[in-house]
Amino acid sequence: MVNQMAFLDLGAPELIIILAIVLLLFGGKKLPELSRSLGSSMREIRKGLNGSGDEKSQKETEKPRSESA
Repeated sequence: MVNQMAFLDLGAPELIIILAIVLLLFGGKKLPELSRSLGSSMREIRKGLNGSGDEKSQKETEKPRSESA
């Protein structure tokens, strides 16, 4: 099984340098807000990708109920 992040091939030194640059760019106070918003964005994207099929099936099941009422 191939690791999805294998093409980046990042080690600990590279990650530390990237985190230091991010800390310098955004500052210590903005970093928690940035990570929270990134996490919520990823959550919404996953909901959208997983829920797209669910919405179609919900619409199909709702049609007979709304017609009979």
